[in-house]
Amino acid sequence: MDTITIKGFPPMTRGELYEAAERVTREHHGDRHFDSCSIINARSGLCGEDCKWCAQAARYRTGAAEYPLVDRETCLSMGRYNASKGIGRFSLVTSGRLMGPRSIERVCGYYRDLARECPGMGLCASMGLLPPEAMRALKEAGVERYHCNMETAPSFFPKLCSTHTQEDKLATIRAAREAGLEICSGGIIGMGETEEQRIEFAEFLAGIQPVSIPINILVPIPGTPLADMPPLSDDEILTAVAVMRLLNPRAVIRFAGGRSLISPETQRRALRMAVNGAIMGDLLTTVGAVIDEDMRMARECGYTTETKTQPTPQDQQ
Repeated sequence: MDTITIKGFPPMTRGELYEAAERVTREHHGDRHFDSCSIINARSGLCGEDCKWCAQAARYRTGAAEYPLVDRETCLSMGRYNASKGIGRFSLVTSGRLMGPRSIERVCGYYRDLARECPGMGLCASMGLLPPEAMRALKEAGVERYHCNMETAPSFFPKLCSTHTQEDKLATIRAAREAGLEICSGGIIGMGETEEQRIEFAEFLAGIQPVSIPINILVPIPGTPLADMPPLSDDEILTAVAVMRLLNPRAVIRFAGGRSLISPETQRRALRMAVNGAIMGDLLTTVGAVIDEDMRMARECGYTTETKTQPTPQDQQ
């Protein structure tokens, strides 16, 4: 599209959109704090869901690692390492539709230990479509934020997954909120959606009002149905993050997977314009950027990177 049309805004050229996004970022994130987080793939593979982008779906042959819930010491050592690197938040991420009660009890023990050994580092969880009682248990164990990606626009999601719906995800988010957890929710661009659908996706997230929005760039994984998807252009990526910033002015917009597909200069432009956070270190089934390199790039773009706990939604109002 030569002209970008967003509900509630006058039509804009891409250049005008980028300028508007930068103004909004300066207005709402004037402290220039860069929100860092890291994740551990705490249970991998053998997932019964059919998400077409995912290497961990059991029905696709991708060669992804398969293992049960990691042990306590592995979890704690990763937490301590990330805390030593100045990472602000740390999350356990598990494959599968959800975690059963016994597994939730185990990870709650991990979180209690993490809270004790890594004071000041925010704790997050991403464990599928959990029921309210599991959310309450995580909250009591010290988890502050729950992650549940909407993934893409409502008009496109059914083409990518048939084993659960976005309404299932919204119910999960409601359960997390009712337990007192903050919400992290974003998705993946480059899965075959149109630019209009990326705008629809940003509008959808604006209705959810997550405090954190991770944006992944699809890494086409051999063996998945999206293995042959063409890469996005720099302008498509920049337009997506600019629209996300315009429609979600108070959220932390963070780069997640797929940054290796973006040139360093385009990453810097996105950071100056709209992106003020990142998931750093190794990601789930693809390798992320090195933490020290990410921190250095953030500082080069005018951000501070000292550890700081994310404000609550009430603080942001």
